[in-house]
Amino acid sequence: MADNSTRPPMIERLGYRIANAVERWMPSPFLFAVLLTYSVYGLALVLGQLGMIEQPGGGVAGPFALIELWFGGFWNFLAFAMQMTLILMTGFALAYHPRANDLLVRLAKVPNSGGGAVVLVAVFSMAVAWIHWGFSLILGAIFAREMGKVAHQQGIDVHYPLLAVSGYMGLGLTWHWGLSGSAPLLLTDASAVGEGTAFDMLDGPIAASETILHGYGIALTVLSIVFAAIVLYLITPSGARSRGITEYIPESELFDSAADGGDAPSNAPDASADLEGAGGSERSGRVPAEIIDNSRLLGGLLGLIGVAYVVSLFVEQGRGALSLNVVNFGFLMAGVLIWTNPSAYRDKFGEAASAAAGIILLFPFFAGIQGIMAGSGLAGGLADLLIGLSSPATFPVFAWLSAAVVNLFVPSGGGEWIVLGPSVLEAAIAQGIEPAHATMAYSVGDAHTNLLNPFWAIPLLAITRIRAREMFGYAVVMLLALIPFLTLLLLLLPYGAF
Repeated sequence: MADNSTRPPMIERLGYRIANAVERWMPSPFLFAVLLTYSVYGLALVLGQLGMIEQPGGGVAGPFALIELWFGGFWNFLAFAMQMTLILMTGFALAYHPRANDLLVRLAKVPNSGGGAVVLVAVFSMAVAWIHWGFSLILGAIFAREMGKVAHQQGIDVHYPLLAVSGYMGLGLTWHWGLSGSAPLLLTDASAVGEGTAFDMLDGPIAASETILHGYGIALTVLSIVFAAIVLYLITPSGARSRGITEYIPESELFDSAADGGDAPSNAPDASADLEGAGGSERSGRVPAEIIDNSRLLGGLLGLIGVAYVVSLFVEQGRGALSLNVVNFGFLMAGVLIWTNPSAYRDKFGEAASAAAGIILLFPFFAGIQGIMAGSGLAGGLADLLIGLSSPATFPVFAWLSAAVVNLFVPSGGGEWIVLGPSVLEAAIAQGIEPAHATMAYSVGDAHTNLLNPFWAIPLLAITRIRAREMFGYAVVMLLALIPFLTLLLLLLPYGAF
């Protein structure tokens, strides 16, 4: 155990105090959405009446018109909401495969200190988020929980709420620079470029090689991971300040595999059925329909065909093949291929639906908030105000800030880009900034303030069995620590150097 007679470093004490203050005041995710709805409605109404904002087509939205915008916003992004839900659920199904879980348990045995445990979970989460944000959200949550269990077994002091934050860091920093980043991927889609918006000013779609896979985007990701890891290590509570996993999950439940999501649900095929191939002998009482349902041949062949098709797209089109639909299709087919048994994969998706339930509930409310912000002119007004203060040298910083501010109210990367993208691109082109450069600077803002808005943390909260207010204190500490770092990074890192 740590020596409590020594006074903890100042940065550790400061982080602990901020975390305790946030824990006292942080509302639940659903109440957070309700409060934001009232706040945005009131702000749009007041600013509209003062003549400071107006609707995109002209005029000011009155009280009832704002309610109509709110109602209309609920249904504007149903297709995109389904894409986001699929990203989350495909990530869940892959992360909860037994082989993936076994790997996490082995990795959790590597650190020998609380700070090392926090850093390993965070680096893992941020690296995986670059590949797939849904995969990172679920895998990061599982890793945080497994790390807490192993630390408890080995007598290592580690603060479990900070482990949860570490598992969430991928959503709070790196995901929108990665392979499932909404704004960069939307620019690769010809149907999303044009049609009467500021996207018309682009010559055409922007390939992922100019954004996600460009040296600038890679450098942003690597440098940010290193900085976040250092801060997390420094703020890790020690000694009596460190609260282990048993303060949040009863010890009797820690090693119950069913509670961890390790066992298939009661209505799933049993283990022997899963191990039997399509040609396996029929057990007593097993009807042909069950044999077909559990055919590893049928599932494996389908998954193999799907994955092979995705590979062929990249062989044929190179990095330009990357898009949101390709990412979703690829991970869906990868899940079918890894699980092989169609029934087992279906049942794992059933569990994923539970993890996604909070997002499914909250997404329409945040879409309604977005409806008010877009339809009243509030979102565009905020973006124009911030970007209007910029110069060519400071534009990346103001693009990041505009996305960060709006993301507090609309935590949907793609949906937010649809609203703010035209303003960002129009200003970038006017100032001679590469649209791809502007998009990547914008993207970190959309990720950054996820560390304050608990919307995307709902599945992680369910897996780690921790409340939002118990972990978001340290998430806010990370949000504040990243502000000066990101400011300097976006000011000093040149896009043209890569």
